[in-house]
Amino acid sequence: MKKSVLTVSAILLLLMFACQTNPFTGKKYFNYVSNGEIFPVAFQQYDEFLKENKVVKGTSAANNVVSVGQKIKAAAEKYLNANGYKGYLDGYQWEYNLVQDPAVNAWCMPGGKIVVYTGILPITKNDAGLATVMGHEVAHALVNHGAQRMSVGTIQELGAVGVAVATSGKSQQAQQIYQQAYGVTTQYGAILPFSRKHENEADEIGLTLMAIAGYNPEEAIDFWQRMEANAGGSAPPEFLSTHPSSSTRINNIKKLIPKAKAEAAKFGVKF
Repeated sequence: MKKSVLTVSAILLLLMFACQTNPFTGKKYFNYVSNGEIFPVAFQQYDEFLKENKVVKGTSAANNVVSVGQKIKAAAEKYLNANGYKGYLDGYQWEYNLVQDPAVNAWCMPGGKIVVYTGILPITKNDAGLATVMGHEVAHALVNHGAQRMSVGTIQELGAVGVAVATSGKSQQAQQIYQQAYGVTTQYGAILPFSRKHENEADEIGLTLMAIAGYNPEEAIDFWQRMEANAGGSAPPEFLSTHPSSSTRINNIKKLIPKAKAEAAKFGVKF
């Protein structure tokens, strides 16, 4: 009983003292991993990835990745500085690379390290499509989604310990059933919805960033429609996925476009 109480207490203390504010939404989120802890690890992993993969340099496509990335980063700085978050990006080391890979993908590691795969370029088609992708990925880094996932993972692990302690007096078979039930419940009831929430949040912030950078956010709809067509119905059901379905995503983006345009207008950008 004492061990169970201690486990719950540890979780409550983490939740109480590890809350931060999202500068784009104003909402509180849980994160106990600092930039000082996660950035050096991310930078090292990024450098290792570049050494092990073919980085495209000097082409028009590679130059576009850098140019669009710099504009998205500048948009983030403008927004953060204007909203009382000057210095928020201290410690970020922005880098933008195009990597030869047929995968339809792009990502941004904590601290601003971005990779775009050549496989996604036929779908981005133009700079606005590329800005949709890079705005989304940069948004993940800006609001520490990677660190949030690590933090929630720790809570899940602590919860599993709590279940083990609470059921220690039961048979081994009963303990296994409780652990399996806990794993399924947290995975589909918490972890996957949490990940989909991050994707929706990154879409919203990404739209704002691309609009401030001068790219029409309505172009994001065209990009995601092309992504949907490319998937060809092969995506898993939404409740089994880390990402919202394409139709959900497109509907959400349509609703968010007016807000993105309004934010851009504050910086003199109109569409």
